[in-house]
Amino acid sequence: MEEIKNDERLTLQILASGTHLSPEFGLTYKEIEKDGFQIDEKIDILLSSDTSVGISKAIGLGVISYSEALERLCPDISVILGDRFEALAFAIACSVARIPIAHIHGGEVTEGAIDDAFRHSITKMSYLHFASTEAYKTRIIQLGEDPSRTFNVGALGIDNIKRLKLLSKKQLERDLDFEFNKHNLLITFHSVTLEKDTAQKQFGNLLLVLNELRDTKMIFTKANADVDGRIINSMIDEYVLSNPEKAVAFTSMGYLRYLSAMQFVDAVVGNSSSAIFESPSFKIGAINIGDRQTGRIKAESVIDCEPEKKSIQGALKKLYSQEFQKSLGSVVNPYDGGDCAEKIKEILKDYKIGQSTKKRFWSL
Repeated sequence: MEEIKNDERLTLQILASGTHLSPEFGLTYKEIEKDGFQIDEKIDILLSSDTSVGISKAIGLGVISYSEALERLCPDISVILGDRFEALAFAIACSVARIPIAHIHGGEVTEGAIDDAFRHSITKMSYLHFASTEAYKTRIIQLGEDPSRTFNVGALGIDNIKRLKLLSKKQLERDLDFEFNKHNLLITFHSVTLEKDTAQKQFGNLLLVLNELRDTKMIFTKANADVDGRIINSMIDEYVLSNPEKAVAFTSMGYLRYLSAMQFVDAVVGNSSSAIFESPSFKIGAINIGDRQTGRIKAESVIDCEPEKKSIQGALKKLYSQEFQKSLGSVVNPYDGGDCAEKIKEILKDYKIGQSTKKRFWSL
């Protein structure tokens, strides 16, 4: 967004929607404005339900509302990052309006999440593709997309780590009202959306293991607007209320505080993509629990385990082993493509799309 905003040949338009506009999830559209961006359209589609019916209704409302916004904004191209249900609804609206889509983070695999199907669907609706690794670029082409419109640029999250002036430990402790201990963990856990009614048991197993740790403090970030997300958030609230001396929780930390916290923790624990994409750049461990991220390329610093008590205990034992800690110094982040945002902006600026977004299926 900064690259586009600062380029004389481009005009940035921002459409904020989903959890950005929800008090329950921290009204994070204010973070966008705080960073100096003007939001052109605010589209409220998030219904107060984390059921499959509620999310399906949000997708339907999104298609309707995004279509109206696109008619007002008339963009030459729409940029979509990721695979959320909100992104799927926006992609549908763009496709029907014949507005070309540039998709970031296509070609990836997350076998435990419904987002996997959403991501591949967005790929087929998109005209330009910005993959985060060469393997993902290959998969986009495997889906029938033209190699000349498919680019390996790395992951945008790495740009934030390099560009931002991260907070010092004292600044962060003051900002979070939290004092770091000998050991510290950053915990982000979401429901596995292709499994039914597993959130409570899986997250409960994690809490049982965390409760056994000594000299360890925990920073929880709450689950997003997925099916059964509120179950996890309720359990977080209950745990923090019962353990105020060692745990804090945030609806949304914001990317500056979240990335700053990674500097001072031993590991990111849970099943968030941040453990896969960003944590290796900080030379810290990550414990990836269950199947939500299954299929993603992972650095050597990521420890996979099952959502069972013994397996999580084993992962923590490996995390704190001397051998594993020593290995972290040589970890390479497979998503660090260097200057990702600038690469995307230059391609968007110079690529001639023309009057039609017709595509031929690229056969291997």
